[in-house]
Amino acid sequence: MTTAQARQDLAVQPTPLALLLLGREADTRSERGVDCPGDLPSPSDPDLVERARAAKEKLGEKVFILGHHYQRDEVIQFADVTGDSFKLAKDAAARPEAEYIVFCGVHFMAESADILTADDQKVVLPDLAAGCSMADMATAEQVAECWDVLTEAGIAERVVPVSYMNSSADIKAFTGKHGGTICTSSNAERALDWAFEQGDKVLFLPDQHLGRNTAVRDLGLSLEDCVLYNPHKPNGGLTAEELRNAKMILWRGHCSVHGRFSLDSVNEVRERIPGVNVLVHPECKHEVVSAADYVGSTEYIIKMLQEAPAGSKWAIGTELNLVQRLANRFAADDKEIVFLDRTVCFCSTMNRIDLPHLVWTLESLAEGKDINRIQVEKETADFAQLALERMLALP
Repeated sequence: MTTAQARQDLAVQPTPLALLLLGREADTRSERGVDCPGDLPSPSDPDLVERARAAKEKLGEKVFILGHHYQRDEVIQFADVTGDSFKLAKDAAARPEAEYIVFCGVHFMAESADILTADDQKVVLPDLAAGCSMADMATAEQVAECWDVLTEAGIAERVVPVSYMNSSADIKAFTGKHGGTICTSSNAERALDWAFEQGDKVLFLPDQHLGRNTAVRDLGLSLEDCVLYNPHKPNGGLTAEELRNAKMILWRGHCSVHGRFSLDSVNEVRERIPGVNVLVHPECKHEVVSAADYVGSTEYIIKMLQEAPAGSKWAIGTELNLVQRLANRFAADDKEIVFLDRTVCFCSTMNRIDLPHLVWTLESLAEGKDINRIQVEKETADFAQLALERMLALP
């Protein structure tokens, strides 16, 4: 082999994934997006706040801005409502007079808003590259293949799919088509109770930790009742017997933020801050949830801190933007609120929605330009809505 040939063999070739990460390609079936088709204002533009206010005022009631709890403060200040993903989608559906729904969140959230709002309303995502790594961990093709594996094992007719809200419209549609329901971190226990009334096994998508924690902590199942389906292995890395014996078939997916917290994080903060209360999200690993004092959804975390007594100390295991906002909010009440881990951990895709993207979006809409619209294909939307309606009907 010549030196030139060796250099050629060693040359790094761009992969489709690399191109996606660089914003130079699109995958329409994925949460990953593309760069915005327009020039953003400079991040250092000192007039960004005033420009956002002016554009929002010009749009008036034509625009309704939703801000997820994990968004930056610079974006949250312009939100008409704040909340978790499902609350925001319902808030959007309750504003039929708004022509534009600007969703400051991530892709799957905007999809849910599009499914629940009227056909003449336009749901807009300020940066199409604001996806969700967890949602990306379960594609429609992978889940269809999993269902084939369950069918070959002779158990598909006994399996009820339950999908977390943090999933793509395709996965929600699969769930609706196969008799399942959607859940949030607040109602996962009710959703699993319902599912076990319909069948004797659950396929839980795509977050293994929420599924495992709910099954074991809330329903009283054992860890041995749970198996982990890995879509990157033949038959999910499981035997037919393992699938037949399992009650919970957990998809191998997780939240990149909540998955970072460890048992060491809990032990370290207890040593560092005597008397601290550890409060974590159920997307955390099972050993973290087991070691925590309190476990609950984002809304639960906020409520707990609102009701906490003055002088209490809290270590929070959830996204850092929210933790910092809560720490600032309750500092005057003498509540000490810290991030559970010493490592800074923002949700990187949520943070793609920044003030320049929001200004560009609002000014474009004010000029009559339709940009970054999120539209879910009708058949997919219909089946996804069926799954969402089953959730809304839960007792």
